Amino acid sequence: MREQVHPSGAAQFAAAANVFGMLSDPTRLHLVWTLAQGEADVNTLTAASGAARPAVSQHLAKLRLAGLVQMRKEGRRSVYALHDGHLRRLVTEALNHADHLVTGAPPHD
Repeated sequence: MREQVHPSGAAQFAAAANVFGMLSDPTRLHLVWTLAQGEADVNTLTAASGAARPAVSQHLAKLRLAGLVQMRKEGRRSVYALHDGHLRRLVTEALNHADHLVTGAPPHD
């Protein structure tokens, strides 16, 4: 069975390339993967990624500007979340694929 594919034109390819560009940075990819597990604040994202807090804040700003993550305030805390199941599945599949490459596990559908 083939997955449903929306009609694609130049605009869709450009938008997809922009998403892949944003995810091409390992720290941003780690942040999005962490958010794929659920909402998190900057402290949690900093601890999970191992990156410096200023770097995490800069990456989150880029991800917000690109529309890949959302932020809401809870008092003084900024809580980040993914709002798109497509992005969650994309990141999960990319990391599963990478796991196969790193471990040598055979590919599968």
